[in-house]
Amino acid sequence: MPPEHIDTRLLVELTEQSQDLNSDASRITRSALADFGQAVEPVRRRWWERGGALAAAVGTVALLGGRRAFADSPSPSGSMADDIMALQTAASIENLAVSVYRTAAGLPFIKDGNRTVAAFVAKTTQQHEAHAQAFNAAASQAGGRPQNGPDPKYKAAVDQMLPSIKGPADVVKLAITLEDVAAQTYTKNVSQVSNADLRKLFASVAPVEAQHRATLLAVQALLAGNAADLVTIPVDPSKLPAAAGSVGFPDAFYRTDNASPISEGAVK
Repeated sequence: MPPEHIDTRLLVELTEQSQDLNSDASRITRSALADFGQAVEPVRRRWWERGGALAAAVGTVALLGGRRAFADSPSPSGSMADDIMALQTAASIENLAVSVYRTAAGLPFIKDGNRTVAAFVAKTTQQHEAHAQAFNAAASQAGGRPQNGPDPKYKAAVDQMLPSIKGPADVVKLAITLEDVAAQTYTKNVSQVSNADLRKLFASVAPVEAQHRATLLAVQALLAGNAADLVTIPVDPSKLPAAAGSVGFPDAFYRTDNASPISEGAVK
């Protein structure tokens, strides 16, 4: 029987499609952010104009020793307040991801190890930084404060796990958890926020995080199978295990069971 011919053109096409997905998502993210800023500005202006007299009154009360401070100051509507919290929580998840990936990049077995993994860590860090900036920009446009801190719930978990990290497999496992939480949270946020542009914003970022997770799941499978040498681009498909084509996509529909509540990473 003649040896089976492996056509690698499809792998090249899939790699290009993966890059195109992120480029398209970034373009949609920028567009949604710009549209949201234009849509929300008139609303913010009306709040400030309506609240001018109240703000002055509150300032007088404060000077006289009143303790109500900003209790009567103008604030966003309930739905806008929820939107701001969702954006701040998203930014906190991104901030934590950036911190974890930066820490991973400095570990000897990542920095001096597999070049493909190191390149993935560097590129993914940049993407998470861009996502954090987008979420914080939207929160600011809506009248909220940017969130520059990490998600408190998952930071505690990360702090527990970091001392026990011994090799690339541990880093990949931790990163999978963070990417999954981000993808689940943003997928759920699409149905929670009140503005169409914000829905577009979250919907553009969620698949990028899901793509990160899919890549990491494939890497995890190769590491577990003692095939770290196959973690490379391009790769010889004939050497990949049978599960390589499916391990990165375990869910037909993305679950949201572990999505973070909108208040989890909100600025207090």
